[in-house]
Amino acid sequence: MKKAVLFMIISTFSFSLMNSFVKYFNHIPTFEIVFFRTIGSLVLATAYILIKGIPILGNNRKFMMFRAFAGIIAMSLFFMSLKYLPVGTAVSLRYLAPIYAAIFAVFLLKERLKPIQWFLFLFAFAGVLVLKGFDQNINTTGLLLVLAASVFSGLVYVIIRKIGNSDHPLVIVNYFMFVGTIVGALLSINNWVTPMGSDWLLLLSLGVFGFFGQVFMTKAFQIAKTNLVAPLKYIEVIFTIMVGIFWFGDIYSLWSLLGILMIVTALITNVIIGKR
Repeated sequence: MKKAVLFMIISTFSFSLMNSFVKYFNHIPTFEIVFFRTIGSLVLATAYILIKGIPILGNNRKFMMFRAFAGIIAMSLFFMSLKYLPVGTAVSLRYLAPIYAAIFAVFLLKERLKPIQWFLFLFAFAGVLVLKGFDQNINTTGLLLVLAASVFSGLVYVIIRKIGNSDHPLVIVNYFMFVGTIVGALLSINNWVTPMGSDWLLLLSLGVFGFFGQVFMTKAFQIAKTNLVAPLKYIEVIFTIMVGIFWFGDIYSLWSLLGILMIVTALITNVIIGKR
């Protein structure tokens, strides 16, 4: 369990750094950031797949392409929202994705939810209302973008569930990174902003942080029970809020913190109840 906790801390810290660098590149077009985010992970994941001799094309190619395009939409919308919202707030709202995933699963996979889970979902959305309704500093455009991103992320979860164990997780991720690299490159051609100096290194590090965040999260789930490890994902919210305060000078009102706390509490409780 200690090793699993360490792996999750490394994972969440990696994701926090990645999101913070995306926030830092406010002057870089979104799809150019998508390109740099995906090409780094594409190189690392492809190298690992080839070294391990894993079939790179996989089996369930149609659903993996669906997952890739839904993931690119979710990533792009989330990156756009970071131009309007504090990074900690955006990350907190993106974590509404499991709620949408659960709702999609009810209709698409015929899964069932306990009544207490529906209550927790409503409690989480009440947190969103507190966040927006009482904190006038929350940008409406950013809020709508990140909520849409969480919907598509929820769809991604359900598609991965549909794929199941028929394909290696890294192959599924690699489809996502390949499509993201192509889409990001094509959509950033007309408004490409050439990075200057150390910006090249920081942009390329996005894929590295994203890759290691995914790898260490996977390792944590492999060696410890899911219901013990899954709530640790929300450490990312704490990390990003701290980075936002000390790096970007983000200011969180009491209402913002209350709304974020309501969302995270509802989601952690749902993870624990759902696994039981």
